[in-house]
Amino acid sequence: MDRLTLERRQVGLYLAAIVLGLGVGSAWPAAGPRLEALLWPVLAVLLYTTFVQVPLLHLREAFADHRFVAALLAGNFVIVPLAVWGLAGWLPADPEMRLGVLLVLLVPCTDWFITFTQLGGGDVPRAIAVTPANLLLQLLLLPAYLWLMAEGADPAGLGLENVWPALLIVLLPLGLAALTERWIEARPGRQARREQLAWWPVPLLAVVVLLIAGAQVGAVVEALRLLPILVPVFVAFLLFAALLAKAMALALRLPAAQGRTLAFSFGTRNSFVVLPFALTLPAGWEVAAVVIVVQSLVELFGMVFYLWWLPGRLFR
Repeated sequence: MDRLTLERRQVGLYLAAIVLGLGVGSAWPAAGPRLEALLWPVLAVLLYTTFVQVPLLHLREAFADHRFVAALLAGNFVIVPLAVWGLAGWLPADPEMRLGVLLVLLVPCTDWFITFTQLGGGDVPRAIAVTPANLLLQLLLLPAYLWLMAEGADPAGLGLENVWPALLIVLLPLGLAALTERWIEARPGRQARREQLAWWPVPLLAVVVLLIAGAQVGAVVEALRLLPILVPVFVAFLLFAALLAKAMALALRLPAAQGRTLAFSFGTRNSFVVLPFALTLPAGWEVAAVVIVVQSLVELFGMVFYLWWLPGRLFR
């Protein structure tokens, strides 16, 4: 099996992981704290293997194509956040659910966005080049977005004293990935190391999903009642993202491949980068993390639709 085949089949892998995790958590409730303790190191390794695929040392190259970069950054960090803010206004008065939706929809993806761009006939070199800017801007802007939009969220759950473990889980792998990239680029023969690490995000994310399901059985069961609300919201977001990409591509006269790249960037979200922040929220806010997992599953099904719709219909 090659890596692209593994990534095509990842939806089934994650669903199996959720079922297995729920089974383990239901059969051995006392195992919850142990599963949660295992979650943090696995999540750190997942983020490291993901960040290694991002050309962190080549930020300057991202701005070579001014029109494309302007469209992507304006879409991801101005238009999409405004749309998410409006979408959140239609949610019920449930602060845990609202916070989870905001966390996951406000940050553009930096990993399987490139994979789906490749599968969907997008512009892969530009997708790779712009990824470092996407990653750095979302880390800088997310606190401002939440301060503005997270109405009703418990401020104690968003303070620095509560989220510093999550910051460490994100920033430490980010720094190690930058050092690894420098080490890889020092000698041509080391590129194979990056290719080997590229196999790890999918199985590691499956383990993360399993551990969350096992440690948070009650929150997962509670989140089932939210599916009739969450699924239409996430589907509406995917449709909006694709149509926004089409409108911006037409307005800026971008080629079809770049339009597809915009759509995959706007439609995919960085779920497991914000997952640590959801996991550090105080007791009673566990649903926020489950909302993020639900979004990632809806998104993966949506990407299957994108792979048919974008090259075959929307961006011929």
